[in-house]
Amino acid sequence: MRQDVRRLPPFAPAYAHYTNSLARFVCTLSRWMTLNEVAAVTHLSWDTVKQIVKSDLARRYSHIPLKHVRYLAVDEFHVGRKGKFMTVVLDLESGQILHVAKGRGAAALQKFFRRLRLARAKVQAVACDMSAAYWSAILKGLPKAKVVFDHFHIIKLANEKIDDLRRALQREAEMLDRRYLKGTRYLLMMGAENVPDHKRAALQEALRFNEPLSMAYYLKEELREMWQQTSYAAAKRWLFAWCEQAVESGITQMISLAKTMRVHASGILNYFRFPISTGPLEGINNKIKTLKRKAYGYRDQTFFILKLYSLHESKFVFTGC
Repeated sequence: MRQDVRRLPPFAPAYAHYTNSLARFVCTLSRWMTLNEVAAVTHLSWDTVKQIVKSDLARRYSHIPLKHVRYLAVDEFHVGRKGKFMTVVLDLESGQILHVAKGRGAAALQKFFRRLRLARAKVQAVACDMSAAYWSAILKGLPKAKVVFDHFHIIKLANEKIDDLRRALQREAEMLDRRYLKGTRYLLMMGAENVPDHKRAALQEALRFNEPLSMAYYLKEELREMWQQTSYAAAKRWLFAWCEQAVESGITQMISLAKTMRVHASGILNYFRFPISTGPLEGINNKIKTLKRKAYGYRDQTFFILKLYSLHESKFVFTGC
């Protein structure tokens, strides 16, 4: 019986001048090396190496299983000089990026939430910041999941309030020709245990001569202790007691922070039932920045997104392009 000469050989893809074993070798090298380096080692063109790696990533990440996903983290990262952002969703148990989309907010999450529903994933909790765009989208798209506000972003908000107060006091100090607030911005944002020994005197001087700033600083330090509470009930008592102290301080910035904390109390306290945060995602964001910097940017956005999906299996902190 005559053989069909049009049948593809088992050792090479269609219309390619390389074998499957070479393609696997190129994909393995790409986990450690840039595309330029892989091209130099294999004596292939840069375009061929990119095509091999891109095809392999597209095949492996065209459909990411979502059925067993339980805990997620959502955040955005900056991708360009024109204020462009992308939204990233991370599986907190596997460390794998599950979803990347342009923009930030509800629109960037709608398709992913639909995929979760179709996969019948039983998502229990989602960690995010206090941006209304994200948590409102989570409540709508995953009504059975609990929103957990990341404690890092809460302390960051407290630091922003303290910085607003510091600037207001600084303006008054300059009018009076006093300079004791100079150079204290980052000291006020540090945890008390992280202040360098040689800077403690400057911090204490700034606090001693500024009663509102001193009160706000110690309120911020007390707020950090809330996450050391051992139960949901204890944390709830601590949170509302702290809000009362903040309001009684009479400091505008602290009163504003207390109102925000009360509005978002349920999401803040959910941490004590689901102790998750966006911390792992912050680490992924650092890897993304390194990935972009090492590649000097990505013109092919599809390839860039595919590289993000494979970031969890990188052998080093950065795998280049």
